[in-house]
Amino acid sequence: MIFVTERTLIRKLTLEDLEPFHQLESNSNVLKYATGEVKNLEENRTELLDLMSRYQLHYNDFWIYAIERKSDKQFIGTLALVKDGIDDKIGYRFLEKYWRNGYGFEVCEGTINYCKKLKFKKLVGYVVDENKASAKILEKLNFKIVKKFISEDLKLPETKYELIL
Repeated sequence: MIFVTERTLIRKLTLEDLEPFHQLESNSNVLKYATGEVKNLEENRTELLDLMSRYQLHYNDFWIYAIERKSDKQFIGTLALVKDGIDDKIGYRFLEKYWRNGYGFEVCEGTINYCKKLKFKKLVGYVVDENKASAKILEKLNFKIVKKFISEDLKLPETKYELIL
């Protein structure tokens, strides 16, 4: 276990997560503001194994964790922490059936508290401007807009948010 919130548990990914991880990474609505590219089961298996192998690295700056609902142990999404010491980034994805239930806000708030304990100086989030829900979450958690630009990968207007811890 990495940390807990009121309704969720953040933990390392396991091979048992393959089915819901595949549902997450093969849903075009989930990936619309991320990579935009859905993957097949074998590609998702390979990615999951790669993400899991990173837990063993002595130096790892790219952490992807499972978000599990406490009440029924269901995998509901992933949380990313990308640490580079300058712009430590957070990101999250939820299975579509768990959208609009407050999990995004709850997990982001928990991530902020976790990162404070780890002595992070600041957190950064990048949000495609069309993704109003994620922008609202970061703004409600006092992230400030520091830059607006067109994303290189999706070619969409995007905003960089920053929170000084």
